[in-house]
Amino acid sequence: MNKTPIIGILGLGYVGLPLAVAFAKKYPVVGFDINSRLIYQLREGIDNTQEVPEEELMTALQPNGRVIADGEKGLFVTDLLGEMQRCDYYIVTVPTPIDKHKRPILTPLVEANQMLGRLIQKGNTVIYESTVYPGVTEEVCVPQLEKESGLTYNQDFFVGYSPERINPGDATHRVTTIQKVTSGSTPEAAERIDALYASVITAGTHKAPSIKVAEAAKVIENSQRDINIAFVNELAKIFNMLDIDTQDVLEAAGTKWNFLPFSPGLVGGHCIGVDPYYLAQKAQEVGYHPEILLAGRRLNDSMGRHVASEVVKLMLKKNLPVTDSRILILGFTFKENCPDVRNTRVIDIYEELRSYHAQVDIYDPWADADIVKSGYGFELLPELPEPDSYSAIILAVAHDQFKELTLARSPSCVIYDVKGVLDRKRVDKRL
Repeated sequence: MNKTPIIGILGLGYVGLPLAVAFAKKYPVVGFDINSRLIYQLREGIDNTQEVPEEELMTALQPNGRVIADGEKGLFVTDLLGEMQRCDYYIVTVPTPIDKHKRPILTPLVEANQMLGRLIQKGNTVIYESTVYPGVTEEVCVPQLEKESGLTYNQDFFVGYSPERINPGDATHRVTTIQKVTSGSTPEAAERIDALYASVITAGTHKAPSIKVAEAAKVIENSQRDINIAFVNELAKIFNMLDIDTQDVLEAAGTKWNFLPFSPGLVGGHCIGVDPYYLAQKAQEVGYHPEILLAGRRLNDSMGRHVASEVVKLMLKKNLPVTDSRILILGFTFKENCPDVRNTRVIDIYEELRSYHAQVDIYDPWADADIVKSGYGFELLPELPEPDSYSAIILAVAHDQFKELTLARSPSCVIYDVKGVLDRKRVDKRL
């Protein structure tokens, strides 16, 4: 890096924005997103993901949306693709979700490659951070870049893969304090990419021997967590049938030094509930049917319906009618103290209870009501209601605001604690 490189970030969501801000402290950065409203909000210092503090964002941003001059560090955000033309490195952080059949959707990645094909020039390097299965970078992205640009791979341009490790809502483990895995399409490209990340990642980097290794590392990180959570979810179902409190069992078992501290619960979000399907897709393409991966997914995907079923049973034991009853769910985001509602499995509880013709309300002080309405089709409650009017209350997400609620068991209401954070004497049951 003889001159100060200009870094382009495609996608300014949970992954791209914190990365752009981190790089902007040392380099000129151009952040691009197709969402014009998002760009307007960012220029005003508003980060809807709440991953970057307002002061930090405003410090990184170019004043008044001014374009970055040569050699000048800072962040310029735009929805105009042409304003990324001068970049040396392009980092792709677009989402890679799954469809209703649990199959990987690479459409955002394909569209990003089409854009990049019109941008990249000789000497450029493209780095992918989006979750993919092993082989996507070199077998899908590279041919598309060659076709769109007319350039030759590893001669005119280079690629790398550095899996994102963002943990939404975590103020301790941030992009610069989590060790970064890097890789490149040639040894020289790998060195350059590793040096680029190492210049801003205080936790250090790990240079993988190949792009495929880095891709595989990403999908197994979250697949491992998914399987471990599936195990304790299955234990919770077993212990429920044995009338044993799962939290008590885990607390007792946790006294052994090598016991892994996983808790039962709903597994959603854009990583743990998605990444195993990417690895499963590739495994099936080469003729192997993954058993543990998919079994873990099936079990975790069943937990929302399990919670709803348990609540209904508890209501019937108290002689509370289910049909036309009012049920309150506390929390809708996929995890605590975070506004992210992508792939939240609280929706499974909601839909299952609705199938019993119950009236179900959801309150979540972290979730964006407009996003929930457009993505899931119902209205969140604008404020916390009085609990006395409900036949059942389910604490589904352990937001800090919910931990101090003074809920109490009564003959006229079931209180179910999915996360095990309320006073156990005040709840009818914990997962």
